[in-house]
Amino acid sequence: MKITWFGHSCFRIETGASVILIDPFLTGNATFEKSGIAKSKVMEGVTHVALTHGHEDHLGDTLAICEKTGATLIAVHELATYLQLRGARKTDHGNTGGTQPHEDFDLTFVPAFHSSSNMVDGKPLYLGNPCGIVIAAHEGKTVYHMGDTAIFSDMALINELYRPQIGFVPVGDRYTMGAKTAALACKRFFDFETIVPCHYGTFPVIDQTADKFVAEMGGSRVLVPEVGVPFTV
Repeated sequence: MKITWFGHSCFRIETGASVILIDPFLTGNATFEKSGIAKSKVMEGVTHVALTHGHEDHLGDTLAICEKTGATLIAVHELATYLQLRGARKTDHGNTGGTQPHEDFDLTFVPAFHSSSNMVDGKPLYLGNPCGIVIAAHEGKTVYHMGDTAIFSDMALINELYRPQIGFVPVGDRYTMGAKTAALACKRFFDFETIVPCHYGTFPVIDQTADKFVAEMGGSRVLVPEVGVPFTV
């Protein structure tokens, strides 16, 4: 399994013949834009786009990517319907607790403590529950993208049910867990082999680096990737 981080919460996962892009916030993503990487490189070969929730910094370039690549959009029902009405041609609707089978992986939406909406005509539109995403590759590891979330005790059940080896963990504070809370979540509830921090550095009001999280974890099992540089798990 090959994984690439493109800043904020955007990850590309390559497993088997499938290429999954999670939360493809590229336009306006300062971390990605500073890297100088072409969007066409991010989109190359994408077969699926999966969304944790409907906020603009996660929804991002979803519609343009799906139109360009023909990728299947995977999202909770309200968000998938919203995007379907706006031009997404191939959608796979789900909801919290349900598993969706795909050729090379199974995807499950799990709870996240956050919110989910998008602005329409100057008003916020509710877009279903925010979620985390568990991706169990048929030949490879199980990845848990926490989405945007606070810590919650039922993370223990997520670990018990799915045993994820790889965790994508928001650490930037203010809108998600901060360093200390995120580290506690990882230590108390999970047995991750590799922990990848995300949701930092993009906006001035959140932490600009993952340094505080790395310190809270004591460096243990934490991988802070370079933007656009793939790593293998």
